[in-house]
Amino acid sequence: MMRKTLLAAALTVTAFAAQADYQCSVSPRDDVILNPQTVQVKGENGNLVITPDGNVMYNGKQYTLSAAQREQAKDYQTELRSALPWIDDGARTRVDKGRVALDKIITEQVGASSNMHARLTKLDAQLKEQMNRIIEHRTDGLTFHYKGIDQVRADGQELVNQAMGGILQDSINEMGAKAVVKGGGNPLQGILGSLGGLQGAIQDEWKSQQADFQKFGKDVCSRVVSLEESRKTLVGSLK
Repeated sequence: MMRKTLLAAALTVTAFAAQADYQCSVSPRDDVILNPQTVQVKGENGNLVITPDGNVMYNGKQYTLSAAQREQAKDYQTELRSALPWIDDGARTRVDKGRVALDKIITEQVGASSNMHARLTKLDAQLKEQMNRIIEHRTDGLTFHYKGIDQVRADGQELVNQAMGGILQDSINEMGAKAVVKGGGNPLQGILGSLGGLQGAIQDEWKSQQADFQKFGKDVCSRVVSLEESRKTLVGSLK
């Protein structure tokens, strides 16, 4: 269950699949670059540049727009300026929430001095680095890198797998040491009982967070679908 919780957090950083088994109908194929002067959408679908007042350049050509086209362009760039920070904040918030919840469980079940806390802190920093490969924070704005999604999906899962190996070993070592100190009975049974308590607590936490992970994934997908429809409508009108 800890693996599921950590994997959900890792997959959250892919931004477009907060749950491993949830797939959006639209896969982004363009980078999005936000800065105060322009919104740029470039990639497999061409190179689209929009200013806040609705001026449009597409594949290097400046277009003279009708009033309706200009409003479409303004609405699309406004939607992008809203959606990208919202996705970024939502992903980071859920990674933080998962780490805090697991930290609390480890403190309650194993102790505040457990080495597992350090492993979670390290994993949190690593996942934040992965997030920046998809939605990059710059001094003048944000950049979404669509090719980063598949790369981070694989790398994030590997990071979680590595962390899980260390956490499992720590839990056995630390709980084993406590069982020996307590004495009496069968130390192995004590370890297994403690591991069962840890797993049960994590399972309960996963159940409480699972619905939120799934809802976030679906909400993100809905906004991505809407953005893609807006892009197609605008570009289609230019042609």
